[in-house]
Amino acid sequence: MDPDLKSALRRQALAARGQGGDDAALTRHLTDLLSGHRGKVLAGYWPMRDEADPRDAMAAHEGPVCLPVVLGPARPLIFRRYDGVLEGGSFGTSHPPADAPELVPQVLIVPLAGFDRDGNRLGYGGGFYDRTLQALRRKGGITAIGFAYAVQEIRAIPAEITDQPLDFLVTDQEILDLGTKNPR
Repeated sequence: MDPDLKSALRRQALAARGQGGDDAALTRHLTDLLSGHRGKVLAGYWPMRDEADPRDAMAAHEGPVCLPVVLGPARPLIFRRYDGVLEGGSFGTSHPPADAPELVPQVLIVPLAGFDRDGNRLGYGGGFYDRTLQALRRKGGITAIGFAYAVQEIRAIPAEITDQPLDFLVTDQEILDLGTKNPR
């Protein structure tokens, strides 16, 4: 895979993301999808810059909610229960403090720079979510939900062996069930 191509696609998707979209529809679609996962441990994220914002849907979730914590380069994320208290973390992230209980998510909202309709995603290049999804899938069931504005769609993202596909994709225009394209 040509790293320059992936970087160019990432820049294109991030520029498109800056245009935003229908935030109310985005939240409604994510809330609708999450309603089928009541009681399950949900991992969301605290948005940075102009990322799609999952916080209202996370607040409406009927079950435990946790947020990711970056432990260091080339390591999977861990997740701590979110109870309203945050502290600053690596790479400009915000996460629960070290004394918050660690949880293992069953449903994971995945931030992204870009996506395609085959369930491939572009992140920020650190591989955190790919490593994390791989580890969670080895342990058992995890539902990975990509969350983005429709304008972030890329016709085709070249997938690498380490890339972990999404199970669902939620945008401000639709909910895509990608499970049939990406059987586990």
